Amino acid sequence: MPKYHDDLDAVLRALADPTRRAVVERLARSPAVVSELAAPFSMALPSLMQHLRVLEDAGLITSEKHGRVRTVSLRPGALDVLHLWLDEQRTPAERQADRLGIHLTRTNPKET
Repeated sequence: MPKYHDDLDAVLRALADPTRRAVVERLARSPAVVSELAAPFSMALPSLMQHLRVLEDAGLITSEKHGRVRTVSLRPGALDVLHLWLDEQRTPAERQADRLGIHLTRTNPKET
């Protein structure tokens, strides 16, 4: 079991919701104020704030408050734990695909 297991679980749980994924996709372009993030969603502001809290608890975003305006940013390197895990899974999957390709080549010789 990888030592970053808890961080990975938190990131995957946070990204399991389509609203939170949309927020992360938006923040990947640039930081945004909460009212700007809320605009595309048909939900009350407190509901969006709950989504932002989940993302912040998972370490994906940070927020700063200047006066009455809260600006939210994607935390640099926030998705690294996910990339690391996916890279670790890719190697076994690729080996399995290679074995399948060899098997299919042996069992289905090319027709002439």
